[in-house]
Amino acid sequence: MTMFENKKWLLAAGLATSVIAAPAFAAKDVVVAVASNFTTLDPYDANDTLSQAVAKSFYQGLFGLDKEMKLQNVLAESYTVSDDGLVYTIKLHPGVKFQDGTDFNAEAVKINLDRASNPENHLKRYNLYKAIAKTEAVDANTVKITLKQPFSAFINILAHPATAMISPAALKKYGKEIGFHPVGTGPYQLDTWNQTDFVKVKKFDGYWKQGLPKLDTITWRPVVDNNTRAAMLQTGEAQFAFPIPYEQAGVLEKNDKLELVASPSIMQRYLSMNVTQKPFDNPKVREAINYAINRQALVKVAFAGYATPAEGVVPPSIDFAQIYKPWPYDPAKARELLKEAGYPNGFETTLWSSHNHSTAQKVLQFTQQQLAQVGIKVKVTAMDAGQRAAEVEAKGQKESGVRMFYTGWSASTGEADWALSPLFASSNWPPTLFNTAFYSNPQVDKDLSEALKTTNRDEKAKLYKDAQDTIWKENPWVPLVVEKLVSAHSKTLSGFYVMPDTGFSFDDADLKE
Repeated sequence: MTMFENKKWLLAAGLATSVIAAPAFAAKDVVVAVASNFTTLDPYDANDTLSQAVAKSFYQGLFGLDKEMKLQNVLAESYTVSDDGLVYTIKLHPGVKFQDGTDFNAEAVKINLDRASNPENHLKRYNLYKAIAKTEAVDANTVKITLKQPFSAFINILAHPATAMISPAALKKYGKEIGFHPVGTGPYQLDTWNQTDFVKVKKFDGYWKQGLPKLDTITWRPVVDNNTRAAMLQTGEAQFAFPIPYEQAGVLEKNDKLELVASPSIMQRYLSMNVTQKPFDNPKVREAINYAINRQALVKVAFAGYATPAEGVVPPSIDFAQIYKPWPYDPAKARELLKEAGYPNGFETTLWSSHNHSTAQKVLQFTQQQLAQVGIKVKVTAMDAGQRAAEVEAKGQKESGVRMFYTGWSASTGEADWALSPLFASSNWPPTLFNTAFYSNPQVDKDLSEALKTTNRDEKAKLYKDAQDTIWKENPWVPLVVEKLVSAHSKTLSGFYVMPDTGFSFDDADLKE
């Protein structure tokens, strides 16, 4: 071979190698910047929406909710309810397999719901499933769930993001460690979980929905600092970020490579008042505090306009929500009511917050200033997740230090029961659930209980209206605002959005070059 021919051969070989080595398409890798860490990848044992949202990478439920919070079939094809409201018979989508090759069938549903409804498992979401008496596999694709008593919101419980179908083989193999080894029927599999830094998921090639998923990987990256999260979008380090700090929204909106999205939410922000403790046991004090806060100004100061004053105790997009007039701002009326209540010079109290991010800090500062104007001196404490769990969620009424508490609630079932019962039913005082006002009204309890026993929609509507009317009148809360959810994404990313409950939908997500 001549030197010329040798060079020609080497050049051809090099070209062939480079052609072989070059990928046919660029990988579709997406980085999502979120505000906090994930506690577990077991949706049944997660109290936070974010952990459940990330778990949707691997897991699906029998039903789900769309971005309008309307029920949709997922692993179930249809369902019927017995006339007495006790038995739910569900037909399953045939031919679906878990990511480990195990068949998804009625027996798998039974194993998951038996686990969820067994109090001995001490799962954080047990309260969602405690109405289940038994689950039976009728045949491979038919499951029958019998309830202890009628619970008309049950189908919405099955649509809650916690109700995921986990591989029975994986449950058997990993037991209590399943939160670190997710195996579901979803579009992605776990690639890497670095607990302090990120969760990376990769495309599951055997996914039962043809043509999906379109992305190769998603990396969920907790970024606590608001400014860093926004900066990652600008530099291209992330293709999606939520939440966007309100103060950064205007900057990102001007970037022609990004799209800023303000979407409706079911996230209600409020102050609960411990009605078992002075001075909040006095209805006039609670009324005074409601008059003392200018919600329109709060929307501007703390939320940069990305919220609306609360018009009820349930956000308007939740089924059976009642709308009232927002409390007017009237500090003179507030001072008058405090005087009538026996506090002409006001009083001192504490205000705790369930979060310590920048928006929560602004709400606390604003509230502190507003209450000072009517003579109420407030010491504020913004809590991290650990403090909140220890001081608020774990303590009963007698040992609780809660007086005023700033927090939020999104009813991920999309239905009024989960928007009302955990926060107002007498049986749901901490540490059971989240009634941090320690509110108790027998008529409200009865309304909420009766609403679950009927499948008649008009009757349910009447009962939920009655409960909300009573709560609004007795005001154990200061309803503040319903947030708008502000996210931003690269214009190359489509089909990825924030759900009204602050979770995510990314079934059809795609990345174009």
